[in-house]
Amino acid sequence: MFGFIALALTIGAGIIGFAFARDYTMRRLRYVDSTRSPAWPWIIGLLAAVVISPLALLPIITTGTAVVFGLGTGLGTASGVKALRRGGS
Repeated sequence: MFGFIALALTIGAGIIGFAFARDYTMRRLRYVDSTRSPAWPWIIGLLAAVVISPLALLPIITTGTAVVFGLGTGLGTASGVKALRRGGS
């Protein structure tokens, strides 16, 4: 049962990281030129994983959760930048 909760938390962290980063990029960073850099999603994903990694000391959150959150955040940022390039709103 504990493994199922940890897995659900990990998947949820990835989805929430993706959705928040994509929305934030499209709404708040629309006019920031540096977001269009190809390195930007990598930087944001790594930063998100590093910021969330201290939570891995908690019993139910693992380092895998931090990595998945960082990956989701980076992919969400990349998706938001791609949507902005296409002219999406």
